Amino acid sequence: MAKILVSSASFDLENNAALMSLKKSGFEILMNPYSRVLSEDEVLALVQDGVVGMIADLEPLTRRVLAASKCLKVISRLGTGLDNIDLNAIEEYQIQTYTTPEAPVQAVAELTLALILSVLRRVTEADRDLKSGRWKPLMGRLLSHRNVGVIGYGRIGKRVAELLRAFGAKVLVTDKQPVDTEGEIEYCSFEEIISNSDVLTLHVPYDSSTHRLITRQVLEKMKGGSILINTSRGKVVDEEALYEVLVSGHLAGAGLDTFATEPYSGPLMSLSQVVLTPHMGSYALETRKQMEREAAENLVKGLMAPRVKVTAAS
Repeated sequence: MAKILVSSASFDLENNAALMSLKKSGFEILMNPYSRVLSEDEVLALVQDGVVGMIADLEPLTRRVLAASKCLKVISRLGTGLDNIDLNAIEEYQIQTYTTPEAPVQAVAELTLALILSVLRRVTEADRDLKSGRWKPLMGRLLSHRNVGVIGYGRIGKRVAELLRAFGAKVLVTDKQPVDTEGEIEYCSFEEIISNSDVLTLHVPYDSSTHRLITRQVLEKMKGGSILINTSRGKVVDEEALYEVLVSGHLAGAGLDTFATEPYSGPLMSLSQVVLTPHMGSYALETRKQMEREAAENLVKGLMAPRVKVTAAS
């Protein structure tokens, strides 16, 4: 019997019409038994036995895993990034790969704004103080008076820029590709955006060109008292250097949803001016439902493609 693996730590199978249709037609659906992101060895053990299709999350789909996946024909990714997948191996083994690029846009953009506001207005600091018995209003800063630099002007970057304009912020954008900006959004070079932004927010894919894009040198060139926001990928930022510039006082704060190693347990956790969230940019109920629906529909489309055409008896 052909099998489908859903590797995501959480997935509403019973209310997913596409997967339930596959189940009724005879496919066996395997769920993640650990309720967390799978390790390489864990996903390796799950994909070896007759898995023809996979709804993937953030687990490492390395060459080793893909080489062992003898029956795997389709990977449908929950989300947009493919940095956890060996793309050379995907091409070599002729595995079709799909993403859900539109679904996470609003959720990630809203979390970005939440992190910016939380750092500027010191929301989490005040929350911790009050819960520990200390009543003292903390002086913050207005988003409407800030220059906000958006690095990466794709789907999410554009939506973030739109939301920022609604707050009255001046928005600067940069991208490795030339972009058309609208209204009062200003295009800048990478160097200009680093030196002129009060808030710098990252929305780039992770690959060799963006590995540690935000180096110690870049952090030191940022405006004194500025803040860094990262809801893209953790390896885009030199976390050690970020910690040191925050401790030195050069940067006023940071808001991070992604980390080089996850779960994160590093020194940034000790800083009160840093807001950390556990890679939950797309974790909004409405977004999650859309991602799961689109990922399952993409999987079915891939399995039914003429050059693949997988049946439950495959």
